[in-house]
Amino acid sequence: MNLRLDVEILGWLVVGVGALQLPPLALAIALHEAPLAFAQSAAAALVLGLSVALSSRTTDRRMRTRDGFLVVSGAWVLACLFGTLPFLLTGSLGLIDAIFESTSGFTTTGATVMSPIEGSYQSLLLWRAITQWLGGMGIIVFAIAVLPLLGVGGMNLFQAEVPGPIADKLTPRIADTARRLWLIYAGLTTIAALVYWALGMSAFEAVCHALTSIATGGYSTRDASIAGFDSAAIEWSAIVFMTLGGINFVLLWQLLRGEVRRVSRDAELRLYLGALLLGVGATAFALWSKGDPLEPVLRGAVFQVVSIATTTGYATHDWELWPALAQFVVLLFMVGGAMAGSTGGGIKSLHLLLAWRKLRGVLAVSTHRHAVVSIDYRGRPVSESVVTGVFAFFTAYIGLVGLGACAMAATGADLLTAISASLSAVGNVGPAFGSVGPADHYAHLSGVAKATLSFCMVAGRLEIFTFLVVFAPSFWRR
Repeated sequence: MNLRLDVEILGWLVVGVGALQLPPLALAIALHEAPLAFAQSAAAALVLGLSVALSSRTTDRRMRTRDGFLVVSGAWVLACLFGTLPFLLTGSLGLIDAIFESTSGFTTTGATVMSPIEGSYQSLLLWRAITQWLGGMGIIVFAIAVLPLLGVGGMNLFQAEVPGPIADKLTPRIADTARRLWLIYAGLTTIAALVYWALGMSAFEAVCHALTSIATGGYSTRDASIAGFDSAAIEWSAIVFMTLGGINFVLLWQLLRGEVRRVSRDAELRLYLGALLLGVGATAFALWSKGDPLEPVLRGAVFQVVSIATTTGYATHDWELWPALAQFVVLLFMVGGAMAGSTGGGIKSLHLLLAWRKLRGVLAVSTHRHAVVSIDYRGRPVSESVVTGVFAFFTAYIGLVGLGACAMAATGADLLTAISASLSAVGNVGPAFGSVGPADHYAHLSGVAKATLSFCMVAGRLEIFTFLVVFAPSFWRR
């Protein structure tokens, strides 16, 4: 490994985290909200990051696969740690709570320990939103857009940050790909802010919700989340932006280029949208059977199914009060998640699609022993090693959820809370069931439980393997 280069890159990433604290600092100065705390936080990240980056300069600019894994994992951990400083220095949260809130932000989980939210510093709420916006596309995908300026190629970083079965590139150069992804991301965020503002949100709240809608993060400026605005128009708009955030950004780029036919044929997109329609239908039926009016029922069903399926975590209803069928749909989408290549979390629909096609192939071979069945995606055969990796990912995912639930239960959490909170953390969803449902928060959990969930959130955001591989002894052997 090229450790000096890795440390240099991580130093520049810490500088970036410090620079992103400047907008909240400006707001804190304008509103007289503890500006010294934000100044100290930004200065600490900028000075320390710059010192490390400059002192670690090396002429060897080669980056290997292991370097990619180390930089990606280290970047997320460092971002979460330096992201705690505004919460700590303003005196808003203690150490464990600050780590949890920052980690939940950068991983776009959206679980919060801040209660009440309303009345908190607006500069701090803006920082929460910025952490989710940055985490939505990924710190590393952002970094590889500027790494060529440092003389470092970004392909290894991109592969580690997006470890899905098939990584599409929009352009031959990975830095150009990152820039185009960020162009789409920033453009959608700007449109969302303007729409929210036009529909009645204040400029501040419009910006905060735009940052967390496209990032499918779910942090809100109100304790009641989107329900606090009591606006059907805002809810329908949020549905659109959450759905877009859950779509593979490669497909969004192709759509912008007019490749409508190609996009419409994408099997994963069809699975994603089809599952949303089925989930909405089942949920709406369960709620409508209680005799509620159709429009509020349909809007509530669409909003919550999309919110959970994209792992955004906004809430307009307490689904723990819903019929069992509707709760079951919510639970299923907490596991499934959004599309690969999107800002959403969960298992991802591409993994589910490949697993289904493999299962179908196994069944075909079992009935026709001489049949030769290949797994295809987008007109290309998927190698057996990729399919094996998908099932290995399922195993790791279930194992991590199980271990997280066991650790939660050991802290005294009830069974429903332990399992659903762990599932929500690994899937980067946010609200869950039990004592951490959509009408609750995570502040009452023990410090050990919060630390456990923080670990699960980071591992889940990096699709487990990227993060856990650095803990393997073989990773550090030459």
